[in-house]
Amino acid sequence: MGYNDVTREAVLSAVAEFDRVGRAEFLRAAGFGRAKHYFLDVEGRLYDSKAIVGFAHGVSGDRPWRSPDLLGGEKTVAARLRTLGFIVRFLDADWTWDEIVLACALVEGNGWRTVAQEDPRAIELSRLLQSTAIHPLEMRPPGFRNPAGVERKTGDLVSRLPRSGRKQTNGNHLDEKVVQAFLARPDGMRGEAEVIATVLREWPGEPEVVPDVDLEGYAGKEGGVLLKVHLRRERDPSLKPRKVAQAKKNGVPIACEACGFDFYQTYGERGQDYIECHHRVPLHVTGPIDTTLPDLALLCSNCHRMIHRSAPWLTVEELRKLVVQNRSGSAEEPDHGR
Repeated sequence: MGYNDVTREAVLSAVAEFDRVGRAEFLRAAGFGRAKHYFLDVEGRLYDSKAIVGFAHGVSGDRPWRSPDLLGGEKTVAARLRTLGFIVRFLDADWTWDEIVLACALVEGNGWRTVAQEDPRAIELSRLLQSTAIHPLEMRPPGFRNPAGVERKTGDLVSRLPRSGRKQTNGNHLDEKVVQAFLARPDGMRGEAEVIATVLREWPGEPEVVPDVDLEGYAGKEGGVLLKVHLRRERDPSLKPRKVAQAKKNGVPIACEACGFDFYQTYGERGQDYIECHHRVPLHVTGPIDTTLPDLALLCSNCHRMIHRSAPWLTVEELRKLVVQNRSGSAEEPDHGR
C-alpha cells in the first residue's frame, strides 16, 4: 500500500485518536517526533502531519507506518492530505540568529552546561521568545519555544563546543556559528544578547510590518530583529539630508563609501543626491543612542544589502576591502576623502 491508499476517514480516525490521548502520547505510540514544518489544520487545531498519515495508514491498510517508512514534505504527506480535502500549513519557525544568541548567553552563564526546562532562566527565556518581533503568531507550531524547547536548544549549543565529548545533535546550522562567536568575543556577544532581550521586551503586541526589500532574502535568519530596528533607525527622514549636506560642505562626492558608485554620474539628474545612509556601528554595540552624523556612512543600495546579508555584519571598511579584492585590475581603494 502507498500514500494513495490512505483515506479521509482514516485521517479523521487518526485525528480523533490524537485528540483523545494528546500530542505527546500520540507521537510516542506512533513512533514519530514532533513535526517541524508541515501541520494538518482541522478546524483551527494543528496536528503533526507525518504522524497522522502514519497512523491513518494502519487504519486504511495492512499496518501503521512508522517514521522511517515515509517521507514528509510537500510532494508526499502534504500532497495526499490536500488531495483528501484537508488544509496543510507550512510553518517556518526555525531558530534564528537572535534567538540562538539569547540561548547561548544562557548556556554561557550556566558554565556551558545545558539549562533544564525547570530552571527559572529557561522559563523566562521561553516567555521572552513569545514576542512577535521575530515569529508572527500564525507561523508558530504547537509548543512554540516552550521551556522544553529551550532546554533542547541549550543542549544543541553545548554539543557544538570544541572537544565537548558529546555527539552533536541535529540542531540548526547557526548553532556552531553562535557558539564560535561567543568563544571568540564573549563581551561583544553578551552585549548583543542584552540588546536583543531589551528589544523583545519592549516590542509592541502586534508584529511590525516592514514592506521593504531590505528584509527580503537576506539576514532573515541571522540577526533579523536587530536588523529591523537598525533599518528603522536608518529611515529617520532627517538623517540623509543632513549627511548629504555635510558631505557637500566638505567637498566630498555623494557616492558609495564602499564601492565608489555615484548615482548622479550614472543616472544624471535623476540620480542627484540619491544614496542610502547606514549606521556604522550596529545597535547591539551602541545600544539605544542618539545618532550623530559621524555615525553614518553613505552607501549605494547594493553595498548596503551586502553589509547586512549575514551575521555578523561587515563594517564599511571590510566591505570596501572585499570590493577592491574582487574587482579585476583594481589596485587601489575608492578615494572619497573620508
